[in-house]
Amino acid sequence: MKKEKTKFVCQQCGFESAKWMGRCPNCDEWNSFVEEVEKEDDKKSQQGLLTSKVELLKDVEAKDEDRIKTGIGEFDRVLGGGIVQGSLVLIGGEPGIGKSTMLLQVSDIMSNFTKVLYVSGEESSRQIKLRADRIIGGKQDIYFLAETNINNVEKHIEKISPGFMIIDSIQTMYAEESTTIPGSVSQVRQVTQHLMRLAKQNGITTFIIGHVTKEGSIAGPRVLEHMVDTVLYFEGDRTQSFRILRAYKNRFGSTNEIGVFEMESQGLKEVKNPSEVLLSNRDLNAPGLAVISSMEGTRPILLEVQSLICHTNFGLPRRMSTGIDYNKFVLLLAVVEKKCGINLSQSDVYLNIAGGLKVQEPAADLGIVSAVMSGYLNVPISNDICFSGEVGLTGEVRAVSNLERRISEAKKMGFKTIFVPYMKMEKTEGINVIRIKNIIELMDIFKN
Repeated sequence: MKKEKTKFVCQQCGFESAKWMGRCPNCDEWNSFVEEVEKEDDKKSQQGLLTSKVELLKDVEAKDEDRIKTGIGEFDRVLGGGIVQGSLVLIGGEPGIGKSTMLLQVSDIMSNFTKVLYVSGEESSRQIKLRADRIIGGKQDIYFLAETNINNVEKHIEKISPGFMIIDSIQTMYAEESTTIPGSVSQVRQVTQHLMRLAKQNGITTFIIGHVTKEGSIAGPRVLEHMVDTVLYFEGDRTQSFRILRAYKNRFGSTNEIGVFEMESQGLKEVKNPSEVLLSNRDLNAPGLAVISSMEGTRPILLEVQSLICHTNFGLPRRMSTGIDYNKFVLLLAVVEKKCGINLSQSDVYLNIAGGLKVQEPAADLGIVSAVMSGYLNVPISNDICFSGEVGLTGEVRAVSNLERRISEAKKMGFKTIFVPYMKMEKTEGINVIRIKNIIELMDIFKN
């Protein structure tokens, strides 16, 4: 005999309540509670056969995870060296950012090694075929299934036994055990549990596409990200061609690793040397420009910082930043005004990281300060100078990690001079390394 009980679940965080509430006490979201019917089987019906077994870890035979190289270097880099068999990977991003395009390209490559099943709850076979003709062409030896019922998907998997599977998307799938609508907290949890069991028991490598909310996080409960092996996010502006694939969780590799891609008419193309591409169109003689040596995961990347400073007649000057945290930007402006005697109270200040990338590490501080000084004094910085260092509230330049790799990347890109913090380091040939203790010392590069 089955019993039913009603509960209310927050669709943002998964918080459960016995009654409806206007505001979730867990995530503070308004009007997010939806009524769900939960079915409970009797205890006897819940008892099943014991199929698992206990093992000593030292008796388990294991070797390095067999990884499949996709041939897309940037994609393999983010995954930690390739695709691990039987792994469950969640990939999210804004609509139109390139999630389905990327996985369609990967599916074409994986079809050379194993059977590939593409399950779509959003598009028909004809729609996928039109995109496949444009992006991959070729043999297209990919099985396609237009289905939203995960129980039916499981039956098809038993028939064709794929080794690689794509679910597009998790919010469109539903399980018969749950009575709620697709995309709800209960449905997302149930479907993910189905997929995790299929992936681990049958060794099926599964990629799940997830929609994102307006805040940029994966729609659905946070438990979804905890259940999967790897979480990838596509970042970038749809109006620009560059896309960043970033790993936020990876049980088989390092986190915070990134891959850089460029969107073209035939799909996503990997960018093997991001520094060269991002610096290719810069103006060499314009004031307000500085180049920083930044680290994205384990990769050093050179980025251009652009500043524009204009006089304003209003009492409250405007501050605007793109690609860097606004609060950090305002803080650095205050340090420049206090320590370098630069008065920005009558000026609007705009800052931009060229290429649409976002910089979150503190090593960009020195380049931002230099760009602001250059823009205010209207003196261009030499095109063979770059910067890397953190700036404190007293104007001191603090040490940063992986300094040797940053310097090596600057040297490889043809820069002759780099300003870095005053710290111990190995002697470097081929590039002039200037170690400074305070941002006041930067004023020397603007003297004629």
